Order: sequence, then C-alpha cells, then structure tokens
Amino acid sequence: MLRVLMFLVPLAMSVYAFIDCISTKDEDIRHMPKPLWAILVLLFPLVGSLSWLIAGKKRHPGAGSPWQPGGSRRRWVAPDDNPEFLKSLDEERKKDRDEDPKGD
Repeated sequence: MLRVLMFLVPLAMSVYAFIDCISTKDEDIRHMPKPLWAILVLLFPLVGSLSWLIAGKKRHPGAGSPWQPGGSRRRWVAPDDNPEFLKSLDEERKKDRDEDPKGD
C-alpha cells in the first residue's frame, strides 16, 4: 500500500499543479513564465508541483473563501438572508393586496 501511495501522491500533485498552472492567468504567475512552470511541473513531479504550489502563483487571501468576510468577490447569499429579495417579496405582497380588494 505504501508503495502505491509513493507513486500516486506525486502523480496526483503533478496533475493538480499542471492543471492549476495552465488555467492560471498570466498576470497571476510569479517568478517565471507559464511555459517554464508547466515544463518544471511535468519534468520533476514532486519538486515542480511543490514549487508551483508554494511560489508559482499569486495568492489572494480571503478572496475565494465564503466563510471569511471581506472577500473581493461577491458571493451568493441565501434568499432568506438577502434583504433585496425580502424587500421584493414585501412589494409583491402589497401589489397583490392593492389589486385584489376582496382579500380572496
């Protein structure tokens, strides 16, 4: 089992790092051009993958985490927590009451 893990872990890391490398925007890559990073990851699976994951990409702290407040991206909000959605429901109810005076 340990022999299999010694083969699969570097392989999985190199596949992940290679896909992450080629899908990263050029302005988010540090220290070397993208093709050199991709070659490094492919030729040296363990060392290249670790290098890419540690030093190759600019990281934006808190930008992608939905659990930390203050991210730079706008994240999805549940309807019962969204004040705009709740306001639209109130307006819709008022509109329905105004159109139907009987209250049916």
